Amino acid sequence: MKTRDISLRRQIIYSVYVRNHTPEGTFAALEEDLDRIKALGTDIVWLLPIHPIGELHKKGELGCPYSIRDYRGVNPEYGTLDDFRHLVSEIHRRGMRCIIDVVYNHTSHDSVLRAEHSEYFYRKPDGDFGNRYGDWTDVIDLDYGNRELWRYQIDTLVYWAGMVDGFRCDVASCVPAEFWEQAVAEVAKVNNQAIWLAESVYTGHVQFARECGYPVATDSDLYRAFDMLYPYDVQDYFDRYLEGKGKLSDYMNMLTYQEHILPSDYIKVRFVENHDTPRAAKRFPDERVLRNWLAFTCFQKGTWMLYGGQEWQNTEYCTLFDKVPFERDPSKDLSDYMIRLAHIKKELLPIAADFSAAADDLTGMVTAYLTQPDRKYIGIFSMQGKAATVTVKAPDGTYVNEIDGSEVTVHGGRIRVGSEPVIFRV
Repeated sequence: MKTRDISLRRQIIYSVYVRNHTPEGTFAALEEDLDRIKALGTDIVWLLPIHPIGELHKKGELGCPYSIRDYRGVNPEYGTLDDFRHLVSEIHRRGMRCIIDVVYNHTSHDSVLRAEHSEYFYRKPDGDFGNRYGDWTDVIDLDYGNRELWRYQIDTLVYWAGMVDGFRCDVASCVPAEFWEQAVAEVAKVNNQAIWLAESVYTGHVQFARECGYPVATDSDLYRAFDMLYPYDVQDYFDRYLEGKGKLSDYMNMLTYQEHILPSDYIKVRFVENHDTPRAAKRFPDERVLRNWLAFTCFQKGTWMLYGGQEWQNTEYCTLFDKVPFERDPSKDLSDYMIRLAHIKKELLPIAADFSAAADDLTGMVTAYLTQPDRKYIGIFSMQGKAATVTVKAPDGTYVNEIDGSEVTVHGGRIRVGSEPVIFRV
């Protein structure tokens, strides 16, 4: 069973899509932005896939980085292997770690593996290459029933582990958990501090795959190997709330429920957006609401994950298939606010506390608690960007809002808060 370092709950991941991060879209250009990324409080830089992209059946003008042609090469559009090594060294020089994307469920149609080892691939009933379920036209699935594939993939991970500090594993649930356990053990011989982040999948994905006759690992399965998992086990409730099909309180109840069903040392990444979702500023055009959601994801028990461009309130979805550099509008810059939240995350919030959250569906107010025997932090977040009076489990008195230094008063077990988030210690 995996032993997790729960101090990761206090860390911050910054996700970079190299193609869109700068006008140049190169490793060298990204280096110029590392000081700013570090200043946001970043501990771990996650690079979306850095490998050559398939040409056959590619989507868009440039193709998707998740349609990989060669697991052991780098995308020449980004630079050379030496350029990549230099980027990693610069990340390390600033006291950050670097993880890269691992896309092991599938490859491009024209991948090196297909050319050299066609026996490593899944075949449809008609004998052709393809997907076990769904219809992802630019990729073909691998077959982990072939143990020689395990050896190739693990050797590849060991190769990269000599350069980087860990891996974010794409749709990790679709690859056998036993494979990941073996991979973690063998990579540990090269780097026993490697970070393992799994993109665990939505519960609906698990159900659909199983109905199609294919096993998919659950969160419980993946925690045998991984340090951190995505929060997609409860993401449906978040999405339904934003679509007006569910209650905010349902989402809060499920976040609290995680506390009761996951391992005591569980680590989830917490975010309001990633490269697969709509931009947070698009979903929350009212900046007050956006600031509340940012503060809430930071407050939750887990590793805070940021996606390049959200600090500038980018609204345009960064398609994976073409080049769409994110915009840097100074009038929309939330960096100072996020830096303050990062300080709270790293220096104040307890990493081994009990978490709970509840919502008032009428006012849109969320009240969350991080509780230890000797201290408790309370967070109040206005998801409608409006003022309201909230009942809290705190003694009457005056407290300091750690976000902006203002005073807040609890009287008769109730507190009046405005449209901005509040975090205070009891």
